[in-house]
Amino acid sequence: LSSLSILNAFLLILEYNLVNMKRLEFLFLILFFFIIIEGRAIVFSSNIEVLQVEGIVVPAVADYIERGITKAERDNASLCVIELNTPGGLLNSTDKIVKRIVNSKIPIVVYVYPKTAWAASAGTFITLSAHIAAMTPGTTIGAAHPVTTGGQEISKEHMKKIVNFSAKWMETIAKERGRNIKEARLAVTESKSFRDDEALRCNLIDIQAKNLKQLISLINGKKVTLANGKEIIIDTKQYKIIKNNMNSIEHFLQIISNPNIAYVLLTLAIIGLITEVSHPGVIFPGVVGSISLFLAFYSLGVLNAYWGGIALILLAILFFIAEIFTVSFGLLTAGGIISLLMGSLVLFSHTPEIKINLSLVIGVLVVITAFFVLLIGIVIRDRKRKKTAGAESMIGKTAITKTSLNPKGTVSIEGELWTAISINGEIDVEKEVVVKKVEGLNLWVTKKQYREEK
Repeated sequence: LSSLSILNAFLLILEYNLVNMKRLEFLFLILFFFIIIEGRAIVFSSNIEVLQVEGIVVPAVADYIERGITKAERDNASLCVIELNTPGGLLNSTDKIVKRIVNSKIPIVVYVYPKTAWAASAGTFITLSAHIAAMTPGTTIGAAHPVTTGGQEISKEHMKKIVNFSAKWMETIAKERGRNIKEARLAVTESKSFRDDEALRCNLIDIQAKNLKQLISLINGKKVTLANGKEIIIDTKQYKIIKNNMNSIEHFLQIISNPNIAYVLLTLAIIGLITEVSHPGVIFPGVVGSISLFLAFYSLGVLNAYWGGIALILLAILFFIAEIFTVSFGLLTAGGIISLLMGSLVLFSHTPEIKINLSLVIGVLVVITAFFVLLIGIVIRDRKRKKTAGAESMIGKTAITKTSLNPKGTVSIEGELWTAISINGEIDVEKEVVVKKVEGLNLWVTKKQYREEK
């Protein structure tokens, strides 16, 4: 019997018998109705909530799934489908997602989709934890061997403990869902991967479906058990799909939690801050650089980037800033480029599924190099221009001799002491002289001539 037919039958009984029914009989009828509902735990809503997860499993994804399942429960949905395509992700986020799925009040279906998608590493734990696990043809699951993040150096013994713990966790999930414990464990201990047909044959998943429509059709009538022990018989004969996408904040946080985006933000921060330092008062590059730097640090923190890589990138920034003030004619810039390259290569070296695209690294290095070649050229030209402008502005001005010029001595001009050379003979102390030319740090002067008044 469907939930609607039971409810209709109950209402008909009330309509035709309520008048002649005694109080005790009425109470028995009510009790019988709730026994049926409680015993079979039939869901009345025909809505199916669909969540879409694509990319690395990070805190923003965990928050999205938490919100999506909570909404589906609140709306009394028949079930919640999570379309999954991920190379893996962070342990804390994976743990949060698995716990939310296992303790859900409605059936959760994890569907590895679309074609060529994969549920590697963290995705394997998430998929196997679902009440119903499904894959579309041409997808892959597995390779759930744990890796370290943050660049920690750990012993083989400690790594063995981590692998054993992850394997036990996978066994617990597989046992809870009645899946193949042995094969699930191999996905952790030996990084074993499975095609969709292999996963179905090995009893790691329940269904192989070409699309969402076929998936919903195939799960009709399946029985699942929730965390509270209630059995649910899924009814998808009549359903309405409700897609619950990420909100703008979740989407933004997921985007900047991408290692490539984090690297681009770091590049913008370098260019913006260096531009502001070299040209104080421009403001806009400094604002953009500061915001980009904070967003990059958020992303690197979320992704557990290797601290050694971050330190090398910060060292590169210091080299670039020092180049502006000292002008080492490229030596500090070269050191900065090398430091930036090394930092980029080791930034996520301890997390295989989280890595920066090598072509992006090369592109960034080319852009940074070109930017600093241009910047250094501008700085050098500015200094020469200021030096020239300062020297030329002194020609024709009057100075006072502080020592006798015979022919060389010292004069004071605009509050500064300069070395001066007399062009036309000896000049006594405290005499006014006129600057005729400037050579390096030397002023060539002549004695000031006065017109006689008639």
